[in-house]
Amino acid sequence: MSDEKNDAAAAVKPGDATTDAQSTSKAALEAGSQTPGDRTAFEVVDVRHGLFGVHGSGDTSGYGGLVSTITMPGASERPYGGWFDEAVDVLAEILGESGTGFDAAVESVVVDRGELTLHVAREHLVEVVQALRDDQDLRFELSLGVSGVHYPHEAGRELHAVYHLFSVTHSRALRLEVSVPDEDPHLPSSVGVYPANDWHERETFDFFGLIFDGHPGLARIEMPDDWPGHPQRKDYPLGGIPVEYKGATIPPADQRRSYS
Repeated sequence: MSDEKNDAAAAVKPGDATTDAQSTSKAALEAGSQTPGDRTAFEVVDVRHGLFGVHGSGDTSGYGGLVSTITMPGASERPYGGWFDEAVDVLAEILGESGTGFDAAVESVVVDRGELTLHVAREHLVEVVQALRDDQDLRFELSLGVSGVHYPHEAGRELHAVYHLFSVTHSRALRLEVSVPDEDPHLPSSVGVYPANDWHERETFDFFGLIFDGHPGLARIEMPDDWPGHPQRKDYPLGGIPVEYKGATIPPADQRRSYS
C-alpha cells in the first residue's frame, strides 16, 4: 500500500492540474488575499446580553443567555478595489497640495459591504467635503443628509456624525464619518458646502446633541426648545405616561422593565 502511495505522489508533475491549483491558490494569497493571521481586527463597541438588553427585572424573551458582541470594521488595507483607490489617491493629492496632508485629515479608510467610508478628523471636515465636491475627478456634488449615532461605551468617541455623499457625475456613493467625545460634542457645520444639510444638522443636534459650529441657525426642530436631553441617545430614558385600558393601569415603559 505504501508503494502505491509513493507511486501516486511521484506521478504528480509540475504541469498537472493538482499542482497548478496549488500554485494558483498560493499566487492568490500573495496577490493580496487575507490569511487568517492578516485579517483586520474589528473594534468592539459593546457587548450586549439577552435579546433586548433587559437587566434587573428578568428577560421573558427566552434569549436571556444570548451574548452579542457589537463590532465595527477596522481600517482597510490597499488595494481597496474598484474606484475606491482612485478616489482616495485624488483626495490625498489635494490635501497634500493644501499643506494639510491626508494622514492629518483622514483618520482611517474603511471598505465594508461594498461601501467606502472615510473617517475624518473634525477640524478638517469642511476642507475634505469642499475637495470632494469641487474636484473634477471626485464631484460628490450631492449630500443626502447628516445622521447621528451614539456609542456610549466608545470612550472619547461616543458621538458620530455620518455624511452620505453621492456623485451624480460619476454615479458613486461615499460615506464620511466624524467622531467627537460626549464632553465636547462640537464639529464644524457643512452647510457652507452643502446648503441642504441645514435641516439635517438641526435634527442631528436636536436628537443627539451634536453641536455644529458655524450653522446659520442651530435650533431644535422636533422637540420643544426647553426639552431636557436628546431622545435618540442610547442612554436616554424611555419615559412615558401611564395608560388606562379596560380598568387596568399600564405603567410607563421605563417602569415595566429596564432596557439598556
